[in-house]
Amino acid sequence: MIKKTYKILKLLRPKQWIKNLAIFAAITFSGNLFEPLIFQQVLIAFFAFCGLSSAAYIVNDIFDIKKDRLHPFKKFRPLAHGDISIPVALVIAAFLTIGSLFLGFFVTPAFFLLALIYLAIQLLYSTILKPIAIIDILAIAAGYILRVYAGEVASGFHISVWLSLTTISVSLFLAIGKRRSELTLLSSNKSLDIANIRKSLSHYSERLLDVYASIFATSTFISYTLFTFLENPRGLKLGLSVLLPDFLPDFFQRKWLMITIAPVVYGLMRYLQDIYEKQEGESPERVLLSDKPLLITVIIWIIFVIGIIYVLG
Repeated sequence: MIKKTYKILKLLRPKQWIKNLAIFAAITFSGNLFEPLIFQQVLIAFFAFCGLSSAAYIVNDIFDIKKDRLHPFKKFRPLAHGDISIPVALVIAAFLTIGSLFLGFFVTPAFFLLALIYLAIQLLYSTILKPIAIIDILAIAAGYILRVYAGEVASGFHISVWLSLTTISVSLFLAIGKRRSELTLLSSNKSLDIANIRKSLSHYSERLLDVYASIFATSTFISYTLFTFLENPRGLKLGLSVLLPDFLPDFFQRKWLMITIAPVVYGLMRYLQDIYEKQEGESPERVLLSDKPLLITVIIWIIFVIGIIYVLG
């Protein structure tokens, strides 16, 4: 029974729920993270997306079951390995979908609609979009982006345009890194036919994906830098007007978030190192949890953001 429960839990891919923390972006940067009623609303949205994403993973595994059996790592997934039958997996996916949509219905109508859009994109990805080069990357990135906007519609607080551009850029960067790592992994095994495992990968070259990664790593840095420069966290009052010219406290008040650029730059560079030197990146959440320097950097970034917006403010 314990072994069966473990296999079911593995089927749900709980490690990937870390992606759903993006739902908290809107209330974090708007200064409302510790408002109990708003936080409760977004927390429900988070759990709803965890269920929806797990259901999407199960459906994807069902469609990819034959291809996963040819993959050096994915062949150990519960469905591909034969640990769980397809009918049982379908029942679990249906239960998660219905339960998550039920939760989402009580968040906001806009969140419920966005949840349906997310499911539609995931279903389209699993059935017809995955083999199409470039479109497959855009579909993966859309899943990341929708999580951020799910938090926005759940809370009613909007993120700035520069944070939106940062979200789009980093989502595309992660999706491209995923494809780059998959291509490197499969290319290293000469006995594998890449087209049979992932058709879209046969239309990419490593050089092309390198260019894509450079573009969106750069755009992530630029858009986030502009976000920190233009954002005005509420309430950072240094109270130094007696000792310093009047414009300096206002300058610090408006620009203090720029400190967080440092961990973002290191994080981007470290993630690129994981992709190119360690041939990782196929699973962003696994990279984050296994790479201690990268994980520490993310924690430092979170501490800086919370400290600047809430403690100093």
